[in-house]
Amino acid sequence: MLLNTERSSTAAVGSIQAEQPAFLRERMDGYFRERVEKTWSGGHIMKGRRPGSHAVMLVSNDYLDFANHPAIMEAQVEVLRSRGHGLLRSGVFRNGMDPLRRFELALAQSIGCEDTVVCQSGWCANTGLIQSITGPATPVYIDMFAHMSLWEGITAAGALARPFKHNDPVSLEHMAAKHGPGVVIVDAVYSTSGSIAPLAELVAVAERHGCVLVVDESHALGVFGEHGEGLTAALGLSERVHFRTASLSKAFAARGGVVAGSARHMEYFRYESRPAIFSSCVLDHEAAGFLATLEVMRAENDRRSALHANADYLRGRLSALDYNVDDSQCQIISLVAGPEPQTMILRDALETRGVFGSVFCAPATAKNRSLVRFTVTSGMTREQLERVVAVCATIREEVGLYEWASTRKKGVRRAAASVA
Repeated sequence: MLLNTERSSTAAVGSIQAEQPAFLRERMDGYFRERVEKTWSGGHIMKGRRPGSHAVMLVSNDYLDFANHPAIMEAQVEVLRSRGHGLLRSGVFRNGMDPLRRFELALAQSIGCEDTVVCQSGWCANTGLIQSITGPATPVYIDMFAHMSLWEGITAAGALARPFKHNDPVSLEHMAAKHGPGVVIVDAVYSTSGSIAPLAELVAVAERHGCVLVVDESHALGVFGEHGEGLTAALGLSERVHFRTASLSKAFAARGGVVAGSARHMEYFRYESRPAIFSSCVLDHEAAGFLATLEVMRAENDRRSALHANADYLRGRLSALDYNVDDSQCQIISLVAGPEPQTMILRDALETRGVFGSVFCAPATAKNRSLVRFTVTSGMTREQLERVVAVCATIREEVGLYEWASTRKKGVRRAAASVA
């Protein structure tokens, strides 16, 4: 007999659980007291309204709208029908050519490197790579806004993080000059702001100080480059960046992650990265989907053009409405309301009018820099974009736009609130 798990689990809290020691109770009580009750007034910043059938959804990382692509789905279905899930095993036991290996080699050729290794997720790719190439004696220079999985990799390695100012090659230069050769870690595209790393300048700093450079291409793979090769390749820097990583849950619209580098480095990674060793590898039908997606990504360049056109249009219209979206240079556009209660007001104002973005708050952002992120996709219509613009124009006074720190930073004056 199946239980109504949502209802039964709620009712069972405190009745069938093991007794919690004081240190655990204190930690959880602090969360409910300080965040849920004090900051969110008993609500929850991540739990807004449910979208209706006509809502405009700006929450998907499926930038090229591949999730329902018939060729990709058919490739996966064919493998499921013929082989099922295949062998369920850790990737450390793979040997020889298989569907996943064919994708790894095809992706390496596409993005301009010697080899790649597919991991279970972007998180596993990042934590596993950093854990396997750093240690307590290695300085790790990391952009202060780099993805949390990269920070977690530093922790797993027992290394010391030496953060530098966001997208600031001069700050990195000072750190590397002081502490010596190490590992430099950056995102190609930053997931909370949509800012793009100045990769050419960062590469030059890393080379001057004998550093290894790691670039997380999660939000750039598929989006930049003639055929979606990513930012590193688009800038002609493939031979000067030691490692690239990416999540396959963004433009690839799947589950998984990837690490790219030299063939020797990738052979080392397969047998030294703890997530690669101690997790089961992706399934055969997923590998077939990866390969089909890569082929479609390289062939259907109009999707990339449409994505950039949509993002440029929405960014320009929001900027004209006095929203500070100046950091965004791509398909990620964020409205930075600041303190979490203010972001909840923004969330509610948007959602009651049928516009849904993704709320980002601590620990994904600084405590007083929470935001609502809009992610644009290639398939969005001009009508949908105009609806978002109209809603954002309507709510400016309601959400206190001209009191936001981000708005003041932009330097606009409240009198502009009457301008549509």
